[in-house]
Amino acid sequence: MLTAREAAFFRDADPWGFIVFARNVDTPDRMRALTAALRDSVGRDAPILIDQEGGRVQRLGPPFWTRWPRPLTQMSRAADPVRAMFLRATLIARELREVGIDVNCTPTADIAGEHTHPFLLSRLYGDTVETVAARARANADGCLQGGVLPVLKHIPGHGRANADSHLSLPRVAASLDDLRETDFEVFRRLADLPLGMTAHVVYEALDDLPGTISPAVIAEIRDGIGFGGLLMTDDIGMGALPGTLAGRCRDALGAGCDVILHCNGDRDEMRIVAETCPALAGEGLARADRALACRAEPVALDIDAARAELDALAA
Repeated sequence: MLTAREAAFFRDADPWGFIVFARNVDTPDRMRALTAALRDSVGRDAPILIDQEGGRVQRLGPPFWTRWPRPLTQMSRAADPVRAMFLRATLIARELREVGIDVNCTPTADIAGEHTHPFLLSRLYGDTVETVAARARANADGCLQGGVLPVLKHIPGHGRANADSHLSLPRVAASLDDLRETDFEVFRRLADLPLGMTAHVVYEALDDLPGTISPAVIAEIRDGIGFGGLLMTDDIGMGALPGTLAGRCRDALGAGCDVILHCNGDRDEMRIVAETCPALAGEGLARADRALACRAEPVALDIDAARAELDALAA
Protein backbone atom coordinates (compact mmCIF):
# COMPACT_ATOMS: atom_id res chain seq x y z
CA MET A 1 0.00 0.00 0.00
CA LEU A 2 1.18 3.56 -0.59
CA THR A 3 2.40 5.58 2.35
CA ALA A 4 0.93 9.03 2.89
CA ARG A 5 4.25 10.53 1.79
CA GLU A 6 4.25 8.54 -1.45
CA ALA A 7 0.64 9.42 -2.20
CA ALA A 8 1.40 13.10 -1.65
CA PHE A 9 4.40 12.92 -3.98
CA PHE A 10 2.34 11.35 -6.75
CA ARG A 11 -0.47 13.85 -6.23
CA ASP A 12 1.95 16.73 -6.70
CA ALA A 13 3.99 15.13 -9.51
CA ASP A 14 0.85 13.92 -11.35
CA PRO A 15 2.56 11.35 -13.63
CA TRP A 16 0.69 10.20 -16.72
CA GLY A 17 0.87 6.63 -15.44
CA PHE A 18 2.70 4.13 -13.27
CA ILE A 19 4.76 0.97 -13.81
CA VAL A 20 4.89 -1.86 -11.28
CA PHE A 21 7.56 -4.51 -10.72
CA ALA A 22 8.17 -7.72 -8.80
CA ARG A 23 9.20 -5.65 -5.78
CA ASN A 24 5.62 -4.34 -5.62
CA VAL A 25 4.02 -7.80 -5.78
CA ASP A 26 2.72 -9.76 -2.81
CA THR A 27 -0.76 -11.16 -3.32
CA PRO A 28 -3.55 -10.38 -5.78
CA ASP A 29 -5.51 -8.54 -3.10
CA ARG A 30 -2.55 -6.33 -2.22
CA MET A 31 -1.83 -5.65 -5.88
CA ARG A 32 -5.45 -4.63 -6.43
CA ALA A 33 -5.19 -2.32 -3.42
CA LEU A 34 -1.95 -0.82 -4.75
CA THR A 35 -3.28 -0.13 -8.24
CA ALA A 36 -6.40 1.47 -6.76
CA ALA A 37 -4.27 3.62 -4.42
CA LEU A 38 -2.02 4.75 -7.28
CA ARG A 39 -5.03 5.93 -9.26
CA ASP A 40 -6.53 7.58 -6.20
CA SER A 41 -3.30 9.51 -5.64
CA VAL A 42 -3.71 11.33 -8.96
CA GLY A 43 -7.50 11.42 -8.93
CA ARG A 44 -8.06 9.74 -12.29
CA ASP A 45 -8.02 6.39 -14.09
CA ALA A 46 -4.29 6.53 -14.81
CA PRO A 47 -2.75 3.70 -16.85
CA ILE A 48 -0.76 1.15 -14.85
CA LEU A 49 1.96 -0.65 -16.76
CA ILE A 50 3.95 -3.83 -16.23
CA ASP A 51 6.54 -5.91 -18.09
CA GLN A 52 4.78 -9.29 -18.24
CA GLU A 53 6.27 -10.81 -21.39
CA GLY A 54 6.60 -14.28 -19.86
CA GLY A 55 9.86 -16.17 -19.62
CA ARG A 56 12.88 -14.09 -18.69
CA VAL A 57 10.84 -10.91 -18.15
CA GLN A 58 7.88 -11.67 -15.91
CA ARG A 59 6.94 -9.61 -12.85
CA LEU A 60 3.98 -11.68 -11.65
CA GLY A 61 4.53 -15.38 -11.05
CA PRO A 62 3.52 -18.39 -8.97
CA PRO A 63 1.78 -19.16 -6.72
CA PHE A 64 -0.85 -16.61 -7.76
CA TRP A 65 -0.04 -16.10 -11.43
CA THR A 66 0.98 -18.37 -14.31
CA ARG A 67 4.64 -19.10 -14.95
CA TRP A 68 4.97 -18.60 -18.71
CA PRO A 69 7.71 -20.18 -20.85
CA ARG A 70 10.03 -18.03 -22.93
CA PRO A 71 8.21 -16.73 -26.01
CA LEU A 72 10.78 -18.02 -28.52
CA THR A 73 10.69 -21.47 -26.90
CA GLN A 74 6.92 -21.71 -26.83
CA MET A 75 6.50 -20.44 -30.38
CA SER A 76 9.10 -22.88 -31.72
CA ARG A 77 7.08 -25.78 -30.29
CA ALA A 78 3.61 -24.59 -31.26
CA ALA A 79 1.66 -26.23 -34.07
CA ASP A 80 0.13 -22.82 -34.85
CA PRO A 81 2.48 -20.16 -33.41
CA VAL A 82 0.26 -17.19 -34.30
CA ARG A 83 -2.79 -18.69 -32.58
CA ALA A 84 -0.62 -19.75 -29.64
CA MET A 85 0.73 -16.21 -29.27
CA PHE A 86 -2.78 -14.77 -29.36
CA LEU A 87 -4.00 -17.14 -26.65
CA ARG A 88 -0.92 -16.59 -24.51
CA ALA A 89 -1.28 -12.79 -24.66
CA THR A 90 -5.01 -12.95 -23.97
CA LEU A 91 -4.53 -15.11 -20.90
CA ILE A 92 -1.73 -12.91 -19.58
CA ALA A 93 -3.92 -9.86 -20.09
CA ARG A 94 -6.80 -11.44 -18.16
CA GLU A 95 -4.51 -12.05 -15.19
CA LEU A 96 -3.31 -8.44 -15.30
CA ARG A 97 -6.79 -6.91 -15.50
CA GLU A 98 -7.83 -8.94 -12.45
CA VAL A 99 -5.41 -6.90 -10.33
CA GLY A 100 -5.96 -3.49 -11.93
CA ILE A 101 -3.10 -3.46 -14.48
CA ASP A 102 -4.22 -2.27 -17.90
CA VAL A 103 -1.02 -1.84 -19.97
CA ASN A 104 1.52 -4.56 -20.77
CA CYS A 105 4.92 -3.67 -22.25
CA THR A 106 4.67 -6.19 -25.05
CA PRO A 107 4.92 -7.19 -27.96
CA THR A 108 8.68 -7.31 -28.31
CA ALA A 109 8.87 -6.96 -32.08
CA ASP A 110 12.64 -7.01 -32.55
CA ILE A 111 13.98 -9.57 -35.02
CA ALA A 112 16.21 -12.31 -33.60
CA GLY A 113 19.53 -12.52 -35.41
CA GLU A 114 22.96 -14.08 -35.30
CA HIS A 115 24.34 -11.35 -33.05
CA THR A 116 21.29 -10.59 -30.86
CA HIS A 117 22.46 -10.20 -27.28
CA PRO A 118 21.34 -12.99 -24.90
CA PHE A 119 19.51 -10.50 -22.65
CA LEU A 120 17.00 -10.05 -25.50
CA LEU A 121 17.18 -13.19 -27.63
CA SER A 122 14.87 -15.52 -25.68
CA ARG A 123 12.28 -12.74 -25.42
CA LEU A 124 11.79 -12.54 -29.19
CA TYR A 125 9.31 -14.20 -31.53
CA GLY A 126 11.29 -15.18 -34.62
CA ASP A 127 13.99 -14.29 -37.12
CA THR A 128 12.12 -12.98 -40.18
CA VAL A 129 9.98 -9.93 -40.86
CA GLU A 130 6.91 -12.00 -41.67
CA THR A 131 7.20 -14.27 -38.63
CA VAL A 132 7.82 -11.51 -36.12
CA ALA A 133 5.19 -9.17 -37.53
CA ALA A 134 2.49 -11.87 -37.52
CA ARG A 135 3.26 -13.04 -34.00
CA ALA A 136 3.62 -9.52 -32.63
CA ARG A 137 0.25 -8.60 -34.17
CA ALA A 138 -1.30 -11.67 -32.54
CA ASN A 139 0.23 -10.65 -29.22
CA ALA A 140 -1.15 -7.11 -29.48
CA ASP A 141 -4.59 -8.42 -30.48
CA GLY A 142 -4.54 -10.80 -27.51
CA CYS A 143 -3.69 -7.96 -25.14
CA LEU A 144 -6.58 -5.90 -26.45
CA GLN A 145 -8.99 -8.85 -26.27
CA GLY A 146 -7.97 -9.25 -22.65
CA GLY A 147 -8.65 -5.61 -21.85
CA VAL A 148 -5.01 -4.48 -21.76
CA LEU A 149 -3.19 -1.99 -23.98
CA PRO A 150 -0.03 -3.30 -25.69
CA VAL A 151 3.24 -1.35 -25.87
CA LEU A 152 5.15 -1.98 -29.10
CA LYS A 153 8.89 -2.28 -28.43
CA HIS A 154 11.72 -1.57 -29.01
CA ILE A 155 11.17 0.92 -31.85
CA PRO A 156 12.81 1.00 -34.39
CA GLY A 157 14.49 -2.37 -33.63
CA HIS A 158 16.90 -3.81 -31.06
CA GLY A 159 17.56 -7.20 -32.63
CA ARG A 160 20.84 -6.37 -34.39
CA ALA A 161 22.39 -4.97 -31.21
CA ASN A 162 25.04 -7.15 -29.60
CA ALA A 163 25.20 -5.28 -26.27
CA ASP A 164 22.82 -5.11 -23.31
CA SER A 165 21.44 -1.58 -23.24
CA HIS A 166 20.79 -1.90 -19.51
CA LEU A 167 24.57 -1.75 -19.11
CA SER A 168 26.15 -0.18 -22.19
CA LEU A 169 25.33 1.48 -25.50
CA PRO A 170 24.68 -0.86 -28.46
CA ARG A 171 25.62 0.27 -31.96
CA VAL A 172 24.18 -0.97 -35.24
CA ALA A 173 26.22 -0.46 -38.41
CA ALA A 174 23.70 -1.78 -40.95
CA SER A 175 22.78 0.43 -43.88
CA LEU A 176 19.55 2.38 -43.83
CA ASP A 177 18.23 0.33 -46.75
CA ASP A 178 18.85 -2.90 -44.84
CA LEU A 179 17.22 -1.54 -41.72
CA ARG A 180 14.17 -0.33 -43.61
CA GLU A 181 13.78 -3.71 -45.30
CA THR A 182 14.03 -5.72 -42.06
CA ASP A 183 14.06 -4.29 -38.53
CA PHE A 184 12.14 -1.12 -39.32
CA GLU A 185 9.70 -2.97 -41.59
CA VAL A 186 8.30 -5.01 -38.70
CA PHE A 187 7.43 -1.84 -36.85
CA ARG A 188 5.98 -0.27 -39.97
CA ARG A 189 3.52 -3.16 -40.17
CA LEU A 190 2.53 -2.55 -36.54
CA ALA A 191 2.54 1.25 -36.65
CA ASP A 192 -1.18 1.53 -35.87
CA LEU A 193 -0.72 0.30 -32.28
CA PRO A 194 -1.52 2.89 -29.60
CA LEU A 195 1.68 2.84 -27.54
CA GLY A 196 5.35 2.35 -28.35
CA MET A 197 8.70 2.24 -26.59
CA THR A 198 12.03 3.40 -28.00
CA ALA A 199 15.33 1.53 -28.24
CA HIS A 200 18.50 2.83 -26.59
CA VAL A 201 20.52 1.91 -29.68
CA VAL A 202 22.75 3.90 -32.04
CA TYR A 203 21.82 3.42 -35.70
CA GLU A 204 24.93 4.69 -37.43
CA ALA A 205 23.09 5.17 -40.72
CA LEU A 206 20.92 7.82 -39.04
CA ASP A 207 22.84 9.38 -36.16
CA ASP A 208 25.59 8.92 -33.58
CA LEU A 209 23.11 9.39 -30.71
CA PRO A 210 21.03 6.61 -29.15
CA GLY A 211 17.60 6.37 -30.73
CA THR A 212 15.77 7.55 -27.61
CA ILE A 213 17.51 10.94 -27.69
CA SER A 214 18.05 11.24 -31.44
CA PRO A 215 15.79 13.62 -33.40
CA ALA A 216 16.80 11.79 -36.59
CA VAL A 217 15.73 8.40 -35.23
CA ILE A 218 12.46 9.75 -33.82
CA ALA A 219 11.78 11.36 -37.21
CA GLU A 220 12.32 7.95 -38.83
CA ILE A 221 9.89 6.40 -36.34
CA ARG A 222 7.24 9.02 -37.09
CA ASP A 223 7.74 9.69 -40.79
CA GLY A 224 9.45 6.56 -42.13
CA ILE A 225 7.83 3.86 -40.02
CA GLY A 226 4.64 5.89 -39.63
CA PHE A 227 4.11 5.26 -35.93
CA GLY A 228 1.44 7.67 -34.70
CA GLY A 229 0.90 6.42 -31.16
CA LEU A 230 2.20 7.67 -27.83
CA LEU A 231 5.97 7.17 -27.77
CA MET A 232 7.62 6.47 -24.43
CA THR A 233 11.29 5.96 -23.74
CA ASP A 234 12.70 2.69 -22.56
CA ASP A 235 13.79 3.05 -18.94
CA ILE A 236 15.59 6.40 -18.80
CA GLY A 237 17.93 5.09 -16.09
CA MET A 238 19.56 2.41 -18.24
CA GLY A 239 23.33 2.43 -18.74
CA ALA A 240 23.15 2.99 -22.50
CA LEU A 241 22.25 6.66 -22.20
CA PRO A 242 24.82 9.40 -21.55
CA GLY A 243 24.59 12.37 -19.20
CA THR A 244 22.63 13.20 -16.09
CA LEU A 245 19.13 11.96 -15.43
CA ALA A 246 17.67 15.43 -15.99
CA GLY A 247 19.69 15.83 -19.17
CA ARG A 248 18.48 12.48 -20.50
CA CYS A 249 14.87 13.50 -19.87
CA ARG A 250 15.32 16.83 -21.64
CA ASP A 251 17.13 15.19 -24.57
CA ALA A 252 14.47 12.50 -25.02
CA LEU A 253 11.62 15.00 -24.93
CA GLY A 254 13.52 17.34 -27.21
CA ALA A 255 14.09 14.52 -29.70
CA GLY A 256 10.36 13.86 -29.90
CA CYS A 257 9.47 11.28 -27.24
CA ASP A 258 6.15 11.97 -25.52
CA VAL A 259 6.68 10.26 -22.15
CA ILE A 260 9.67 9.43 -19.96
CA LEU A 261 9.70 5.94 -18.42
CA HIS A 262 11.57 5.74 -15.11
CA CYS A 263 11.70 2.38 -13.40
CA ASN A 264 13.99 2.00 -10.38
CA GLY A 265 11.66 3.54 -7.78
CA ASP A 266 14.36 5.73 -6.23
CA ARG A 267 12.53 8.70 -4.72
CA ASP A 268 15.29 11.23 -5.39
CA GLU A 269 15.46 10.17 -9.03
CA MET A 270 11.68 10.27 -9.36
CA ARG A 271 11.73 13.83 -8.04
CA ILE A 272 14.31 14.82 -10.67
CA VAL A 273 12.22 13.30 -13.44
CA ALA A 274 9.05 14.95 -12.17
CA GLU A 275 10.71 18.35 -11.88
CA THR A 276 12.33 18.09 -15.32
CA CYS A 277 9.38 16.88 -17.37
CA PRO A 278 6.46 19.19 -18.16
CA ALA A 279 2.90 17.93 -18.17
CA LEU A 280 1.71 16.33 -21.38
CA ALA A 281 0.29 18.89 -23.77
CA GLY A 282 -0.41 19.45 -27.45
CA GLU A 283 0.01 16.52 -29.80
CA GLY A 284 1.58 14.37 -27.07
CA LEU A 285 -1.53 14.76 -24.95
CA ALA A 286 -3.72 14.02 -27.97
CA ARG A 287 -1.75 10.81 -28.64
CA ALA A 288 -2.10 9.84 -24.96
CA ASP A 289 -5.85 10.44 -25.05
CA ARG A 290 -6.21 8.39 -28.24
CA ALA A 291 -4.26 5.54 -26.66
CA LEU A 292 -6.32 5.48 -23.49
CA ALA A 293 -9.51 5.58 -25.54
CA CYS A 294 -8.52 2.11 -26.79
CA ARG A 295 -8.90 0.65 -23.30
CA ALA A 296 -11.91 -1.63 -23.14
CA GLU A 297 -13.42 -4.37 -21.05
CA PRO A 298 -12.10 -7.89 -21.75
CA VAL A 299 -13.96 -9.85 -24.40
CA ALA A 300 -15.88 -12.84 -23.02
CA LEU A 301 -13.57 -15.86 -22.82
CA ASP A 302 -13.75 -19.44 -21.57
CA ILE A 303 -10.41 -19.33 -19.78
CA ASP A 304 -10.20 -23.07 -19.16
CA ALA A 305 -10.88 -23.80 -22.82
CA ALA A 306 -8.30 -21.21 -23.93
CA ARG A 307 -5.66 -22.75 -21.66
CA ALA A 308 -6.46 -26.21 -22.95
CA GLU A 309 -6.18 -25.05 -26.55
CA LEU A 310 -2.83 -23.36 -25.87
CA ASP A 311 -1.51 -26.45 -24.11
CA ALA A 312 -2.56 -28.61 -27.08
CA LEU A 313 -0.94 -26.25 -29.60
CA ALA A 314 2.33 -26.06 -27.67
CA ALA A 315 2.55 -29.70 -26.59
